[in-house]
This record gives sequence, C-alpha cells and structure tokens, in this order.
Amino acid sequence: MRSILYLIAVILIIGWLLGVFVYSVGHLIHILLVFAIISILISFIKGR
Repeated sequence: MRSILYLIAVILIIGWLLGVFVYSVGHLIHILLVFAIISILISFIKGR
C-alpha cells in the first residue's frame, strides 16, 4: 500500500509540474499538488 501512495504522489507531482510549465488549466493544477502532498503525508503517517 505504501508504494502505491508514493506512485500516486509522483504521478500527481509530475502532472502538476507539466500543468504549471506547459499548460494553463487554472486551479485544477494546484488541486493535483494538494492531492500529492496529502498522499505523501498519509504514507508517512501510516508508515510510522
């Protein structure tokens, strides 16, 4: 389960970076970043 959360976080961060630097989609890009940070925090909390 922990590796799946890391995979999701990496995909969302890459999507956010592409959205910020390539496309201008608006607030949707920042929502992706928030989801990535939340998934990383959940993995740290469950890992301890």
